[in-house]
Amino acid sequence: MGPVTIFDSTLRDGAQGAGVTFSLEDKLQAVRLLDQVGVQYVEAGNPGSNPKDAEFFQRAAGLSLKNARLVSFGSTRRKNTAPEEDQSLAAVLAAQTPVCCVFGKCWKFHVDRVLETSYEENFRMIEESCRFLKAHGREVIFDAEHFFDGWKDDPDFAWEALRAAVRGGADIVCLCDTNGGVFPQEAERIVREVVSRLSVPVAVHFHEDWGVATANSIVSVQAGASQVQGTLLGFGERCGNANLSSIIPDLQLKLGIPCIPQEELLHLTHRVRELAAIANVDVPVWMPYVGENAFAHKAGMHAAGVLKSPRSFEHVDPYLVGNARRFPASEISGRAVVLEKVKRIFPHVGVDSQEARALLHELKTLESQGYQFEGADASFELLVRKRLRPFPPFFELLYYHIYTDYSEGRDRGASATVKVRVGGEIQLMAAEGNGPVNALDQALRKALEIFYPVLSQVKLTDYKVRVLDSKSATAAGVRVLITSSDGEDAFTTVGVSGDVVAASWKALEDSMEYLLLKAARKNGEEDAASLP
Repeated sequence: MGPVTIFDSTLRDGAQGAGVTFSLEDKLQAVRLLDQVGVQYVEAGNPGSNPKDAEFFQRAAGLSLKNARLVSFGSTRRKNTAPEEDQSLAAVLAAQTPVCCVFGKCWKFHVDRVLETSYEENFRMIEESCRFLKAHGREVIFDAEHFFDGWKDDPDFAWEALRAAVRGGADIVCLCDTNGGVFPQEAERIVREVVSRLSVPVAVHFHEDWGVATANSIVSVQAGASQVQGTLLGFGERCGNANLSSIIPDLQLKLGIPCIPQEELLHLTHRVRELAAIANVDVPVWMPYVGENAFAHKAGMHAAGVLKSPRSFEHVDPYLVGNARRFPASEISGRAVVLEKVKRIFPHVGVDSQEARALLHELKTLESQGYQFEGADASFELLVRKRLRPFPPFFELLYYHIYTDYSEGRDRGASATVKVRVGGEIQLMAAEGNGPVNALDQALRKALEIFYPVLSQVKLTDYKVRVLDSKSATAAGVRVLITSSDGEDAFTTVGVSGDVVAASWKALEDSMEYLLLKAARKNGEEDAASLP
C-alpha cells in the first residue's frame, strides 16, 4: 500500500462550522502552519462565495510553501451555461491556485430537487467544468457530492457522474459522504468497488454526523483510496469533518502508511494547538493523540502499570505525536501517581516513605471534601512543599469585607476591603470590581504589591465554579478553580467552601503564594518568605 496524501479543508469546510471564523490574517497564518504540518493540499476557501476569500487568494499568491499546494474551491458550471461564462469557475481560476476542486451532483435526488435539471445536463456540467479547468493548466479534483447516498440510491447514476469527471480530465475523484450517514462496512465496500473500476486516484471526504468519520477514512484507505480529506481539528459543517489529527497518526503509526514527513509528526500536538489558538477554539482534552488527556493516567493501577512499562496502558509513545504523559492527582490515585508528581518537586521521597503515605492520605481527605487537584497543579505543588519542606508564610489574612450594591434592578458592582499582615507590618487596602471576587482580587493584589512588586505580573485569566451537591440548592458547597498567568506560565489553583467568595479567596490566596514561591526559588532564595 503506497503513500496517502492529506487534503486539509480547515479554511473552507472547517470554516463552515458554527462558531468558527477566520480573519484574512488568520487564514494566512493557518496556511503557513498547515504547510509545516506537512499536508499536501490546503483547501483555502471558495473565492466565488465572498470577497474575503477572493482577497485572501491574492495575498496567498506570495506565500512560499514547502509541502502544501493551495486549492481553490467552487461548483461546476450552472445549468445551461457555458463554462467560459460561469462566474463560479471564473472565480476559481482567478484565485491562481495550482489546484482547483469543484463539486458536482451524484445523487438523483439532488439533481431533481436542487438543480432541477436533466440527468444528461448534470453529467455535462461535470465533464465540461473539469475540462475547462484542465485546459487552463490546473490540477483538478472533482468532489463527488453526496456520492455515497447517490450510490446507495442508484449506483449506475453515481458511477456515470464519476465517468463524466474522468472524461473531463479530472486528476482525482473524491467520494464525499456529504450528509455523514454511511457506515464503515458500506464505505469500505463502495470504495473498493469504485477503486477497482476507476482509472484515476480516489479520495474520500467524510463528515462526523454518525461519529464514524475517522473509521470511514481508515477503512477507505485500506480499500484503496489514496487521499483523505478532512480538517486538522475535526471541526466543520454540522458535527464536523473527519479529524486529520487522528487519521494521520492512525495511518502512519498503526498501519505504516506514510502521510506526512516523519519529523513533522513529532510536532503534531503543538501544531494542532497552534491552529486551535488561531481559530480561537479549545482542543478537547479527550481528543485522541493530541488532547491534554490523551496520555493522562488517573487510576492508581493504570499509573503504576505505565511507570513500570508504558505499553501496559498506552497504545503509542506520546513522544511520537509530540504529546506528553500526565499523572493527574486525585482521590483514586495510588502511591505511584502521587510519588511521580512529588518526585518532580522532591526527588528524594521514596514510594514507601512516611511522607508519601501521609500525602496520599491528605490528598484523599481533601478530595472527599470537594477539592480537585487533577486540574490544579499549582495548589498541589503548594500542598507538597508545605508538608515536606515547610516555609514561613508570605502573608497572613486578618480579615476581608465584601460590599455589593444592587438596587432598582441595577447591579452597581462591588467593593472589597482586605487587611493582611506581612512580617511585622499590617496593610489595609480597598478596591472596586465588577463583582465580589474581582473586587477581592483587586484589593488583595493592591495590598500585597506594596511588599511584593512581582505580583503586578499576575493576571487572572479564567474562573470556574462547580456546585458540589446540586441537591442542596443554594446551601450546596462549591469548588472554585482559578487560572492565573505571570506572562511566562499559566497555573491553576483551587478552593472549596460552602461560600463562593470564601472558596474564591482560598484559590486566590494559593495563586499569590504560588507565584511568590516561584519567584523566590527563581532568585535562589532559601527562605521563601524573604522576597519583598
